[in-house]
Amino acid sequence: MNRDICENWTQWLLETRFSFLTPELKQQTMNWLSLVRDNVLLRANIKPNQTIIDIGTGTGLLAFKALEQLNGTGKIIFSDKFKDCLDSCENFLKEQGITQGYEMLQCPAEKIPLPDNSVDTAMMRSVLVHIVDKQPAINEIYRILKKGGHFCCFEPIIRSNTRYWELTEPSEIRNYEEFKKAENDFMTKADDSLCNFDENTLAQNFEKAGFSDGTVDADIIPSTYVANSKMVEQWFVAPPAPDKPSIKERFLNYFDELTVNDYIEDMKKALDGKEISVCTRSVYVNVIK
Repeated sequence: MNRDICENWTQWLLETRFSFLTPELKQQTMNWLSLVRDNVLLRANIKPNQTIIDIGTGTGLLAFKALEQLNGTGKIIFSDKFKDCLDSCENFLKEQGITQGYEMLQCPAEKIPLPDNSVDTAMMRSVLVHIVDKQPAINEIYRILKKGGHFCCFEPIIRSNTRYWELTEPSEIRNYEEFKKAENDFMTKADDSLCNFDENTLAQNFEKAGFSDGTVDADIIPSTYVANSKMVEQWFVAPPAPDKPSIKERFLNYFDELTVNDYIEDMKKALDGKEISVCTRSVYVNVIK
């Protein structure tokens, strides 16, 4: 784990994951996160007096808005396996003078200590992407939902995103074909939670758990921006999560460090000041028990 880069999940979520973005791109990202939140909550269709659980709440992006929508009725459960995330959310609520209508529950998504059929709606954002075997977590969500209850989530489909090698030309990068082959390999590994699923495999997971109705909608977002060398370097050295290897560390499974460093320098040189276009793929889920 990259403890020298980020000590815990709260620090990574609040500080590290977007630290290399320009102010303009950071604002675009914040706007996009708000859109993701609103799209998930739109599907959740929260009603008064419901019991809602936000699984893997992180910074509370979904849960805080759900608490607002409940408007003093029902209950929102902030659930996360990391205590530091829950502490951060609870401290914020106390600072706002909010002391009722919520519960903090420390647990993994695969083992939620709630009774069967006890929750009206379960929500999550970018949580399954951190779980290698997603089926037990989806089974657990099905178990705690009431009949007719909704599970609504957003997940990035990372293995379908634009690859780094697609942003440059072979003439600009030493060992271009070798790095292309390596990236294509580690972006599709079955034991890597970040890359081992897409909307089709998720639909199969939901059906296997018992969900019989709902939607699994893929979403593709194109974006164009000007890269810079600092940004490009961070693509390779910043971890995608506190417990995940960086892209550089992944490449080190295929090449020696000098060769990887040369590759990163070539990428920085090729992309610095260049306008690039990338596509990111994700999925919105709304399935019903």
